[in-house]
Amino acid sequence: MSQTIRTFVAIELDPEVRRSAAALIEGLRSVSSDVKWVAPENLHLTLKFLGDVALNETSRICDALARAASEVEPFEIEIAGAGAFPNVSRPKTIWLGSRGDDRPLVELHKHVEKRLQKLGFRKEARRFQAHLTLGRLRRPGPGVESLGELLKASADFEAGKTSVSQIFLFSSRLTSDGPIYAPLGRANLGV
Repeated sequence: MSQTIRTFVAIELDPEVRRSAAALIEGLRSVSSDVKWVAPENLHLTLKFLGDVALNETSRICDALARAASEVEPFEIEIAGAGAFPNVSRPKTIWLGSRGDDRPLVELHKHVEKRLQKLGFRKEARRFQAHLTLGRLRRPGPGVESLGELLKASADFEAGKTSVSQIFLFSSRLTSDGPIYAPLGRANLGV
């Protein structure tokens, strides 16, 4: 039986966007909620979560990602606007969204989905919504209402723009201190 590895496809953030998002996390952390916040070095924009895949399949996945990335020219995306799924009144996943023209990002996601579907990965049933996960609520409790208010107040938060010229296949190793991500491959856009 072949070894498996937990994987996802993502976009790395420009350092300034990462710093801004980390500063927002620090501000949101001030309310006493049971939230597992994302470590600043782990902040990224996920295009597709693949789950456990056979280690010997990663080269085929990287090839598919290279073909998908070649179909979209490099672009910029503005990371802005705090929110939550399902909503800020009942936050479970806390995020920063995107602002402005996100058509290139949606197009990139579509190409990634199409290429990976040919390898047997199931297409996501939900409509793609670009977001940068900041944290996940472990369980409701004291402070959730205050957290919702802070999220409403941060609806216009601007983290800055990220240049998107590559996509990455990452491994995700879960530990008691949080996940450890490592790049397994990268693909350049427009090449």
